[in-house]
Amino acid sequence: MSAQRVFVARLAGCGVFDPVGDRVGKVRDVVVVYRSDGAPRVVGLVVEIPGKRRVFVSITRVTSIGAGQVITTGLINVRRFEQRGGETRVIAEILGRQVRFRDGSGTAVIEDVGITQSPSGLWDVTQLFVRRPKTSASPFAKGPTQFVAWDDVTETDAPADEPQSAEHLIATFTDLRAADLADSLLELPEERRVEVAAELPDDRLADALEEMSEDDQVELLHALDDERVASVLDRMQPDDAADLIAQLPEDDREHLLELMEPEEAQDVRMLLNYAPNSAGGLMTTEPVILSPDATVAEALALIRREELAPALAAAVFVTLPPYEPPTGRYLGVVHYQRMLRHPPHERLGALIDQGLEPLKVHASIAEVSRTLASYNLVSVPVVDDANRLVGVVTIDDILDYLLPDDWRSRDGEDAALRRAAAARTSTTGRR
Repeated sequence: MSAQRVFVARLAGCGVFDPVGDRVGKVRDVVVVYRSDGAPRVVGLVVEIPGKRRVFVSITRVTSIGAGQVITTGLINVRRFEQRGGETRVIAEILGRQVRFRDGSGTAVIEDVGITQSPSGLWDVTQLFVRRPKTSASPFAKGPTQFVAWDDVTETDAPADEPQSAEHLIATFTDLRAADLADSLLELPEERRVEVAAELPDDRLADALEEMSEDDQVELLHALDDERVASVLDRMQPDDAADLIAQLPEDDREHLLELMEPEEAQDVRMLLNYAPNSAGGLMTTEPVILSPDATVAEALALIRREELAPALAAAVFVTLPPYEPPTGRYLGVVHYQRMLRHPPHERLGALIDQGLEPLKVHASIAEVSRTLASYNLVSVPVVDDANRLVGVVTIDDILDYLLPDDWRSRDGEDAALRRAAAARTSTTGRR
């Protein structure tokens, strides 16, 4: 009987189950180690378990791979995966690498990696699916593909102007939420992280940056050219873009603002004028704003937009013209639930919540928090001294500020797990 072969790119996202059929998680990557006397050997899988935690599952704990699923012994160490020296992740680091054919017939790029189980139960890299350079000048053309044995090629460092392709790695990120995408990027080696960031669409990179710590944001943006950085900043929420730009030296800050779209830069400049610990410093300038003559139907159509954050979709704000911050005189807020209780033709001016007072731009964090908590709100309007709506503070803005500076870090969570594990029998390692 022929040996079983599985291709790693197709394995990504497959379910991982214990012996009784309960789902444990899903595969995110395959970990290999290079050997001097043979092809890379598989040492384990990176598996995402509930809670979006990525853990290492030793290949010795895997009893079956195939038919779109992985079966394990059920014994999984829930310590967060940390890549060790000498380990290489196939999807994150090998896909997209350039190889050279040993017969001198040229180069190709790895698009998939086949791993095969030996009679002893070990898994090794045995075959590659590669794509040769295209032979047509058409921008839509692609080079020919072929299967090759690992021993038929040798990996080669691409020229400096030809970074490793991140196309296939990015494809595995398509189902990730922004916070999980940010974690996935930060788990990559620094050079690979920059390559992936360079190929991510602007809106996806913007989403990921909004979920990173300020230090990680600045470090990643320093590796990109200024025009790309400005384009990504244009697609970030204005308050997040302002927080990021505020971390940069004054000269860099002004240069990026000049490269941004004028309307986006104007919002960011306005936010930079407020203290970071005030309502003005925390607010976003993109709430849903309508006139008092707008109807419930119009408001519901606007808050249905997929790109609108849930906290911003919970209410619409009613003002006199103009309807871009700073608006005309602020009139009030209409909550989503109240709109649902009235006919589509009802005017918003008749549904305004008369009991909710807006906050001033200089209101303290404590005052913003009390308002949100007292009235069970997910957003609160912010006005200037002329009673013009300039933005709203959402509950996630407050949480970002009140949580510890390193709340995005995994250290705190991992420390808690280590304390819990200390009460149990200690293990000798993950292998």
